[in-house]
Amino acid sequence: MKFLFDLFPVILFFGVFKWGEGHADAAQGLVSQYLSGVMSGGAVTATLAPILLATAVAIVASLAQIGYLLARRKKVDGMLWVSLAIIVVFGGATIYFRDDTFIKWKPTILYWCFAAALIISQVFVKKNLIRVMMEKQVSLPEPVWGKLNVAWSIFFVVMGLLNLYVAFNYAIDTWVNFKMFGTMGLMFAFIIAQSLFLSKYMKDAE
Repeated sequence: MKFLFDLFPVILFFGVFKWGEGHADAAQGLVSQYLSGVMSGGAVTATLAPILLATAVAIVASLAQIGYLLARRKKVDGMLWVSLAIIVVFGGATIYFRDDTFIKWKPTILYWCFAAALIISQVFVKKNLIRVMMEKQVSLPEPVWGKLNVAWSIFFVVMGLLNLYVAFNYAIDTWVNFKMFGTMGLMFAFIIAQSLFLSKYMKDAE
């Protein structure tokens, strides 16, 4: 459930974009009606309208996500705040300038923030964030925690680069599909590989 909750803005972004693709004139009308006041000016084409509408919905969904947690007096993870800041800044720039370049960069910036947090925390604070998140589920020696921290850091760096490759070498609809399904598939594959590594390690340690 937490995984789905964290993905809530991404799922809405994907759904609204796909709806906008199939109803370009309606999407164009909604953007002109509700977003014209926050755009730099100029007409919005039917081709651009779906990504602008999806971006606006993702921003609102991210705000609602954190508002829900605060209303229920639940802790908001630090990276959720970072994600909100990035979607507001890059999503806002996408809408204001009517340029999808900014929203294409958003996942990469988020992934690289994750990688930076893991590396900086390990090197300068001497705190392994992967261990903090997983130590209640599994007990491992410090060298293994270090390897996992490095592996996740590299994974996020690569994911950021891969996002840029797809975003700027393929059509916008291909990028949206990759953002929804490709990144999720790669994440699951990496988690499974990590689980297999840990299972083998624990079996060899017995």
